[in-house]
Order: sequence, then C-alpha cells, then structure tokens
Amino acid sequence: MEMMEENEEQPDDHQSLEKERERFRLHMVTWNVATADPPDDVASLLHLNSPKTPDLYVIGLQEVYSGPVRFVSDMIFDDPWSQLFISSLAPLNYVKVSSMRMQGLLLLFFSKLEHVPFIRDIQATYTRTGIFGYWGNKGGVSVRLSFYGHMLCFLNCHLAAHMKYANERVDEFEHIMDTQTFDCKKAPRIVDHRLVFWFGDLNFRIQDHGMHFVRSCINNQTYNLLWSHDQLIMLKKKEQLLQEFEEGSLDFQPTYKFDLNSDTYDSSGKKRKPAWTDRILWRVRPKSPPSDEQDENNVKERKQLKEEEEYPLKVRQNLYTSHMEYRISDHKPVIGIFTLELTKMHQTPLVSLQAEGDWSADIDSMVLYNPLQPFPSSSWDWIGLYKVGFSSVSDYITYTWVKDDEVAFNDEVMQVFMSKEEIPVRGGECVLCYYSSNLRCIIGISEPFKVLESKVAVAEGLLPERINGLDRIARNEEF
Repeated sequence: MEMMEENEEQPDDHQSLEKERERFRLHMVTWNVATADPPDDVASLLHLNSPKTPDLYVIGLQEVYSGPVRFVSDMIFDDPWSQLFISSLAPLNYVKVSSMRMQGLLLLFFSKLEHVPFIRDIQATYTRTGIFGYWGNKGGVSVRLSFYGHMLCFLNCHLAAHMKYANERVDEFEHIMDTQTFDCKKAPRIVDHRLVFWFGDLNFRIQDHGMHFVRSCINNQTYNLLWSHDQLIMLKKKEQLLQEFEEGSLDFQPTYKFDLNSDTYDSSGKKRKPAWTDRILWRVRPKSPPSDEQDENNVKERKQLKEEEEYPLKVRQNLYTSHMEYRISDHKPVIGIFTLELTKMHQTPLVSLQAEGDWSADIDSMVLYNPLQPFPSSSWDWIGLYKVGFSSVSDYITYTWVKDDEVAFNDEVMQVFMSKEEIPVRGGECVLCYYSSNLRCIIGISEPFKVLESKVAVAEGLLPERINGLDRIARNEEF
C-alpha cells in the first residue's frame, strides 16, 4: 500500500509552472426522511432543470427506514432512496462513486463521468454514537477521497435529540472526529483533510426564546433575531473545533418540526419549538505556522504549507436554503451549493484505453490500454464494459481481468480480449473503464464507442424482445 500512497500523493511531473485554477460546482443535500418512502420526484431538490450543472452531488440522509426485513434486503441491493437518486442522476452521466450506510444514516457521492478517473483513494467508514453505540440509531458516516489530488472528506451525522442535550451533541461530534481513521498516510484522520464538510440532522435547537416569539420571527421572516439563541451558533463561541467550521447565514425558515404532509409546524400535544436541526458546515484545514524544529511533524507541516501555496483551494457558498415543497417527513430537506476553486494536482488519467476495431457479439473484441503514469498495478485489476449512462462501478455489462487475458505486451500499449459471449447482441453506445484494485477506483475511461448489432442474431431471426431478454440475462448473471 505504501506504493499506492506515493503514487496518489505526487502531483503530475510534467505540469507547467503556470497552473491555472479551475472551478467545480458541488451540490449538497441533507434530509432527515423520518422513515418515509421516497417521493416520486427529486428533480427540484437536485436542481436538475438548472442551467448550471453540478460537477459533484453529495447526499446525506438520516432516518432512512431500517426495520429488520428492509435492512437485510438493503445490504444486498440499493435501498429505495439510493435507487431514486441513482435513477435520477445516471441518465445525466453522473456515476455513484461511493456510498455508506449505517442503519438509518445514508451517504451518497456522485460525480460527473469526466471527473471519475481523478477521484482516487476512496474510503468510507462509520461511527455509532447512539445508546451505548448500539444498533446505530445515532452517529456519523463518512466518505473521503482525493479529488484532482486534494483530500476531501464528507461527514453526515445524526446527533442526539432534545433541547437539553446540546453539550452531548458536541461530545458526540468530537468523538466521531477523534475516532474515525482512514488507511491513508497523508490524511489518516478527518481533521487532516484539506476540506471537510460536516452536515446532517445535527439536532441543535433554539433555546430561551418562547414559542410565540419564534413563530412570529418565522412569520415575519426576521430569522436573524433567532440566530443568537441557536445552540450551534452559541457553542461555536466557546468550542475550538466548532470555530474552525464555517456556515452560511440561516436565511430560511427552521426545517423542523412539521406535521406530516403539510407546511404547518408541530400542532400535536408536544408542540415542539421549530429549530434549524438540519445543517451544512465546512472547514478548510487551518494553515500551520512554520516552526524551526526539525521533527517529523514539522517536516509534514512544511510539506503541507508548500502544497497549499502551490495548489490553492478556496470554497465559496452560492446557496444555502431549504426545500419546503417536500412534505413526506417532519423535516424539510436543506441544500447547499458550493464552488470549489482549485488548482489540479493531476491533469492526466493514470491509464488511457480504447476499443480496437469493430465490436459486436459475433467476435471476441480487443481492448488497447496504455499506462500514462506509474501506478501500483495488480493481477486483480480489470477492465469493464459499460453502457453509456452507467450508474456505478458495479453496473458493468461484462469485464476482463487485465493480467489473465493479456495477449501481447510492448513498451507502451497493451492488449486484452473481451469474450464475445458477454457482449450485448443488440449493441449500443458503450465505454470501457479500467479499475485499479490497489487504488480502489476507476483510473481510466475510454471515449464512447458503438457496439454493433450482432449479425448472427439478426440472421438467425432472433426477435428484439428475445434479444433484450438475452442481454438482461447476461447482465443479471454478473451480479
């Protein structure tokens, strides 16, 4: 694994000294869905009709239904919520790069296809903080990765409920931050990442103010009169770790607690006070002041400082708001849209690959691939054939092991065969992806190419319905 980290951490050698900054749009969602089934449509939540398309989507849900039967079945297949987001985003060329589920907590990370070869060293983990850490009723799930060489971490939390447990919420958060670790030399803990997003149902309440005052501020949209009594804003004044996190203004009405299927705040006997329980915060790693000491930590800090100067990263929040039209839960979803401005450390993928000659189900087909930079290859690396619009790494039609099926080798270009038995007889637009077992991600994607319809199938008079069935069977057998 040492080799992996060395490859991962080193910027491309051949970059020019003149490095330009690029902007990437990040769309984040947090929503406590209160065990409800998904709505029919999430287009407005994801701004699918907006002219500005995000490069990345990060979706954090809490209280996804996890009764025993549902939870067991979800371990094998994507849960209904994941399926909804995947089916909404895959046709628009977004790939689910990673996901993490801990009972009711779910975190999904999607990327535009063009960025996928530059999202590396992906790891996901979770921490339980519920009653004695049992059955995962509260806690945090996280996904960390390198995006064009910059270390990012996304932490979706569901913290302790009720007005009186504000300090316990901070303790839970600090416990998650302290105990989550990753197999990554450069960023073994959450705080080591260049950029961290902390979001979820953080459960902080508005204290001291009475119900009448809170509701009149909401009705008059004078939300700023409530900010000084928001527990998270109050605790930020005295907790060092919280002070390192930024948050946009709460210029939207509190997102909890609503009567189901309505925009009416809690009218039950409990009449819970409205609160901004659902939040999105971020932290850019603070710059460490240089020191004259020569110990190992200082060498690492100097290296970090040099990297930060050479490859800057800035975050700007474009939007922070709630979506009131979703009524299936007692919480409203919150979205945050960000611009990440950064200088890429990697400009070229690790591998280029292409389909050689005509492809169809009538003949074995050939893939040419070419390592563009050194990387820790393995006999477990494989090349997958995917339909254009595929949803995740596992959504391949067929694959071939790189080493096992190698038929020739020269200094640069290598060739592997893909068996005709698994190539779709109806053809279609496809891409090839090279998956690195050591780096745990796709490191190269071909240009789209057309797989031709099988002439043999047409000659034998196979009907389209029958051919469709064959394709489906071939795909299902892979899983």
